[in-house]
Amino acid sequence: MSMKRALLSVWNKEGIVELASLLQRHGFDILSSGGTGSLLGGAGIPFTEVSEYTGFPEMMDGRVKTLHPRIHGGLLGRRGIDDSVMQAHGIVPIDLVVVNLYPFEEMSGKVSSLEQLVEYIDIGGPALIRAAAKNYRDVAVISDPGQYPLVAAALQRGGFSLEERFALAKAAFARTAAYDAAISNHLHGLGRDFPEILTLQFSNGRTLRYGENPHQRGAVYGTSGIAGREAIQGKQMSYNNYLDLHAAAGLAREFSEPAAVIVKHNNPCGAAIGNSLLEAYVLARDADPVSAYGSVVALNREVDSALAGEISRTFVEVVAAPAFSNDSLKILRKKENLRILKLPEPCTSREIRTIDGGILVQETPPYREEWRVVTDRDATPSEIQAMRFAWKVCAHAKSNAIVFASTSRTLGIGAGQMSRVDAAKIAIEKSLSSLAGSAVASDAFLPFPDTLEVAAAAGATALVQPGGSIRDREVIDAANRLDMAMVFTGIRHFRH
Repeated sequence: MSMKRALLSVWNKEGIVELASLLQRHGFDILSSGGTGSLLGGAGIPFTEVSEYTGFPEMMDGRVKTLHPRIHGGLLGRRGIDDSVMQAHGIVPIDLVVVNLYPFEEMSGKVSSLEQLVEYIDIGGPALIRAAAKNYRDVAVISDPGQYPLVAAALQRGGFSLEERFALAKAAFARTAAYDAAISNHLHGLGRDFPEILTLQFSNGRTLRYGENPHQRGAVYGTSGIAGREAIQGKQMSYNNYLDLHAAAGLAREFSEPAAVIVKHNNPCGAAIGNSLLEAYVLARDADPVSAYGSVVALNREVDSALAGEISRTFVEVVAAPAFSNDSLKILRKKENLRILKLPEPCTSREIRTIDGGILVQETPPYREEWRVVTDRDATPSEIQAMRFAWKVCAHAKSNAIVFASTSRTLGIGAGQMSRVDAAKIAIEKSLSSLAGSAVASDAFLPFPDTLEVAAAAGATALVQPGGSIRDREVIDAANRLDMAMVFTGIRHFRH
């Protein structure tokens, strides 16, 4: 399709002069108005003012510019069907629309006055985009400056193909949908913690081989964070790989020291810090080497060749880290199916989970807690350090969760149990090291002294828990009787 008339109306004017100049050189007539027209005129690019073409002045501080039958007729008119109507009313066809919208999403976080914010709700822009997209068989619509190179390439070929115009139309409708969603969510959220009506959009959808199991279908959506990443080596990331990596990376990011986290079925089976990443990884793996088989590994430093060699000794599904040295990649590539993924910066957002008929949404505020020793005996510095380590890991294990730890590694993890005392027994059973002098963390309060008594019998000398049970006094008395130090945090860490 050859293109001969373009309408340019943009808020973000980056690259628009260059695009208009290119269009002019290819023989286009350009329609424009407002700030875009002023910019083109200042650059010496000839154009026709929209108001001159429509015979209707721009008015209401720019609220009404392109909302006119001669504009929308030129966009919506079907070539070969509506030609006579267009000719009777002096409507010329518009072949290309270049529009981007008022920055409502950006300004909604900056402008507190609703009266001011509504001025950033674009009306004419979405109308132009939607009209052009509806008539994609005859009109090409550019709704993002990132698409400008597509115009240049199309001009070289003599125009956009039907398939390309359809792709642009889909992108255009997605843009206006996201724009309307942002406006709706903001307005419905005024005076509320969560909007009464929540509209969501995720892009970059990729079909996965299957879902949690081979008989299920699955896909991943997202452009940022872990959801936006794919493996740089190995097999395609699976549904379960993404889930496990999300869990592993969340825990690895808790540590400023070199840290390694090993996750299996969405639970940590080993976590450790060390003087080096290699030391941390070995400690984490050896905490539960059986469970480490077929696991996902997250690291918070660059992987070097020594660590890559150590990782290669075990069957691992995924290795993720902020960076990999060239030598480490050469070693890891010998494991052809091993997925390697570069961890992006964390992407914080509300957590969304589906349930029958709807979704659950939750938001985690900045982490604040006040540790309070509630026993007669104060915790020693090393016990405090071990409790802090255990507490971080416990917050990332499925409830009910009990974690035994030293100052630098997990010693035993019991997670996802219906009974808290059973979780403690499992953690003890799975431990491959002595628990003498260890610290233990519980993700929720201890309803009875039994879990503490089991932990003490295994050798733990300190325990950290949220507190808040009606039997706290009984648990504290048991700790004093057993000479354990106990800390209440006031924060619960259920993970379902």
